[in-house]
Amino acid sequence: MRAFALPFLLICAATAAYAAPPTVATPIGTWQNPKRTIAVRVEQCGGELCGKIVSATPEALADARDAGVTNLIGTELLRDYRPTGQGHWSGTVYVPDMGRSFSSHIVQPAPNTLRISGCLIAGFLCKSQDWTRL
Repeated sequence: MRAFALPFLLICAATAAYAAPPTVATPIGTWQNPKRTIAVRVEQCGGELCGKIVSATPEALADARDAGVTNLIGTELLRDYRPTGQGHWSGTVYVPDMGRSFSSHIVQPAPNTLRISGCLIAGFLCKSQDWTRL
């Protein structure tokens, strides 16, 4: 019986080690803003990240229209994000209801959370939002 138990335990241990590889947080996917008014699909665009709006509430559509954005769905909200470290990216964020783009940083503190910051002046006067994966 002992001769059978040891190989069995070794096989079980080896299987468990390879069964669930560690998950690596990635911003690729669909994310919702804190107010739950828009959803953005983040994708790989060449060697960079980009994100387009895939859904929006009537409130978000109206706010964008007031700022001169007539087609909010499909608008590129996140552009030219390059990795700057593990779970960190820098690029440009477009704020539709202001009709302006800002320098931006994305940090992924958890697999289902993105902290997106937009800054007015060279990394100063920044505002951050925590987005949730859908």
